[in-house]
Amino acid sequence: MSDDLIGGAVDAARERYIAEREKRLRTDGVEQYSILEGDNARFDHDPWAPPPDPRDALVEEVDAVVLGGGFSGMHVAIELKKHGVDSFRLIEKGSDFGGTWYWNRYPGCRCDVESYVYMPYLEETGYMPTEKYARAPEIFEHCQRIGKHFDLYPHALFQTEIQSASWQQDQQRWLVRTTCGDQLSARFLITAGGLLHKAKLPAIKGIETFQGKTFHTARWDYSYTGGSPTEPMTGLNGKRVGIIGTGATAVQAVPELARSGAEVFVFQRTPAAVGVRGNGPTDEAWFTALPAGWQRKRILNFTAAVSGDQPEDDQVGDGWTETMWHNTAAATGTPEEQARLDQLDFEVMQKIRDRVDAEVHDPATADLLKPWWAKHCKRVAFHDEYLAAFNEPNVHLIDTDGMGVHEVGAGGPIVDGTEYDLDLLIFASGFEVTTGYVRRLGFDPVGRDGTFLSERWHDGAHTLHGVHTAEFPNLLLVAIAQASASTNFVHFISEVTAHVAAVVARCQAEGIAEIEADPQAEEEWLHFLWAKGAASSSAAYNKMCTPSYMNNEGQMSMVAARGVVWPGNVGRYADHLAAWRAAEEMAGVKTVRHSET
Repeated sequence: MSDDLIGGAVDAARERYIAEREKRLRTDGVEQYSILEGDNARFDHDPWAPPPDPRDALVEEVDAVVLGGGFSGMHVAIELKKHGVDSFRLIEKGSDFGGTWYWNRYPGCRCDVESYVYMPYLEETGYMPTEKYARAPEIFEHCQRIGKHFDLYPHALFQTEIQSASWQQDQQRWLVRTTCGDQLSARFLITAGGLLHKAKLPAIKGIETFQGKTFHTARWDYSYTGGSPTEPMTGLNGKRVGIIGTGATAVQAVPELARSGAEVFVFQRTPAAVGVRGNGPTDEAWFTALPAGWQRKRILNFTAAVSGDQPEDDQVGDGWTETMWHNTAAATGTPEEQARLDQLDFEVMQKIRDRVDAEVHDPATADLLKPWWAKHCKRVAFHDEYLAAFNEPNVHLIDTDGMGVHEVGAGGPIVDGTEYDLDLLIFASGFEVTTGYVRRLGFDPVGRDGTFLSERWHDGAHTLHGVHTAEFPNLLLVAIAQASASTNFVHFISEVTAHVAAVVARCQAEGIAEIEADPQAEEEWLHFLWAKGAASSSAAYNKMCTPSYMNNEGQMSMVAARGVVWPGNVGRYADHLAAWRAAEEMAGVKTVRHSET
C-alpha cells in the first residue's frame, strides 16, 4: 500500500475514532456508576468469607498501620520488614491476602500480563507458575504463599475495615479505629488499598425491579451457577444468562458462560480490542535454568518494551510487547515522527480488527465487535476463545451503538424497546479507578487541625510524588494519582512501596517525628507532571479516545487533571524517587524532629 493510501486510512480511522467517542460521551462521567450502599450493598457481599471468628478488640501502639492485604499492602509490609520495621498492622476487608485475586474468582479469570513478570517474589518463594498466564486460583494461592513465606499473617487483621483515622498532634501519631472496635495508635498510616478492589455498578434505571438473579463478577455466586473457577457451571444448564460489560473481565468470562448457559446475551457498549493470547504451560527446564536475579531483569525488560523504550532483546515476546512496543501515547519529536507512530498505532489496531473478521463467521456480528479506538485509549485484552464464542448458536451480541443499557425491567435489560428475559444478569462492570480517593478508601482521614482529606482534595489530588500530602503528617499514599502506572501494575507497586518503606526507615533513623508535603512543592510537582504529559503528546492523544476509566470516562475536570500520572516508563519515576531519597535533604517536604517537639 502506498504512503498516500496508508495516510488516508489513518485519517479515516482517526475520524471514526472521534465519531465513536462523541456518541459515547456522557454528562455524568464517573457518576454513571452506583455506590454499593443501601439497596446496592447486596452486590458488595463477600461470598468467600467464612463465618466471622469473634476476637477481642485490640488496643495497640505500632509503628505503622497499612491499609490493604493485596499486592500493594503485602509489598509495603515486606519492604518494612527489610528495613527492620516489624511493628505494624495490615487491615484487610477480605478474609485472606490477595486483594484483586481474593475478589476475582469468576470463571476463566487469569492474569493478562505474563506470570513470570506479574507474580511477585517467585525467586524468593521458589515457585514456578504452571502457565505463561496463570489462572486466578493459582495467583490467589501465591498470595497466601507470600504471606506465609514472609510471616505476614501474624500482622493481619482480616474481615476488618478502617472506620476512621485521625491525626493526634499531641502524640504525633495516627489514631485508627476499625469496624471490629480496634484502636490502633500508629506513627505512620500507609494507604495501600490497591487499584482494583472496589467493585462498581452501572446506575441503570430499574435494576432493583429485575426478578432474576444478579451479581457482580467480583462477587461470583457459584452457589447459583454451580461449578467453580476450574469446574463446569452445571447450575446454568437451561438458564438464560445476560452479561453487561465487554471489558477484560467479560472477555474471559463469556467463553465459559457459552459452555454452560442455554442462551447467553452479551450487552455491549464499546467493543474490546482482543489480541492473540498464546498461552501455554511453563517449560520447567527453561524456568529452573534461569540465573539468580532473572525476575527483576525480566520485569524491567517488559516495562521498557511496553513503554516504547525498545530494549535490545524482547524477553517476554507476547501480545503486549508487540502491541505496545511503539508507544505512540508517549511520543515526542517531529511531526514526521508523530505521523509514523500514528501509522504504527493504526496498523496495530487494524490487525486486531482484521482478526475479528477471521474469527467471527457472521459479517454483521464481526463489524459490531471491531474496536474503533486508538491502542492506548483502553486496556487491550488478549484471548483465544472470546471472539469465536460468538459463532456459537447460544451466544447473542446485543450491541447498544455506544449508548449502553439504560433500563432494566422485571424480565431483564431493555435495549431499543426489546426486553431480554433472563434468569441471571451478571455485571462485568469492573472496579472504581478514577472515582474520589476518599470514596475508594472507605473512610475520610482527618489531618492537622481537623482537616478532612476530602476537603483538602475537593478539587483533586494534592501530593508530592503521589506519596505525601500537606496537612496530613505521616500519611503515605500508595496510589496512581500524581505517581505512575504500568501495564504490569505490580512493577509500579514494587517501586512505590519500596520508596514508602525507605521513607519510614529514614524517619526512624533520623528521629523525624513528622513528615508531610510542602504545599508549594505539591503544586510544583503537579506542573512538572503536566509539562511531561504535554511533551509526550498524551493530552492530544486522549482527545480521540472513547470514554473509559483510563480517561475519566471522557470527562474533563480539574479533579481529573490533577490525577495526572508520570507518563511512560515507571522505571524513570522510580529513578526520580531514588534520586530524591539519595539527597542529603528531602526537598519538598516539611519535617519535625523529635528534639524539636
